[in-house]
Amino acid sequence: MKIKILLADDQALFREGLRLLLSTQPDLEVVGEAHNGEEALRLAASLQPHVVLMDMRMPVLDGVEATRRLAERQPACRVIVLTTFDDDELVFDGLRAGAVGYLLKASSSARLLEAIRSVARGESILEPAITAKVVAEFARLANQRPRLPPLAEPLSERETEVLRLVARGATNREIAAALTLAEGTVRNHLTNILGKLGVSDRTQAAVKAKEWGLV
Repeated sequence: MKIKILLADDQALFREGLRLLLSTQPDLEVVGEAHNGEEALRLAASLQPHVVLMDMRMPVLDGVEATRRLAERQPACRVIVLTTFDDDELVFDGLRAGAVGYLLKASSSARLLEAIRSVARGESILEPAITAKVVAEFARLANQRPRLPPLAEPLSERETEVLRLVARGATNREIAAALTLAEGTVRNHLTNILGKLGVSDRTQAAVKAKEWGLV
């Protein structure tokens, strides 16, 4: 089954470039294009895309609010923020709104394609620089409250290695290459890590790891 994608960006030329890129992939299909947040919500309701590539700054309704409403109305739809901006406030607003991915428009086409497939599988993905911002913010907050108790079930040495790479923004494929593991083995380790940390996705795992002093 093809991954259905909705493009939401007010720049027609950028949408056209994305559509041409995605059309070269046999497992991806662009089902609609929106030039503002309100149109993105309408099209998402009718087209039921699996993934939305969402710009943050659009007229009528911006990407942050569109993402928030989409997360409430269609939680199965996965939003990747795709923007030229990496300022801290915008990053945190997008993630708090429910985005599961955050990429800069300067990212490579290979990185974007991998991100789409990853979030469609239920994973989360951030640019390494964005991950660093998120981890740093949670570390700052963690320093303002008491240390959390140790894990009830400690991570194995291999799980700690995987988590350290997750916290740096590495994808499953990159982790597998770095540790000489199969991607399926990495996914199994990640499932165990999420369970031990009591979180639901890799972004939360990264920030939890820093908060608990695991990396």
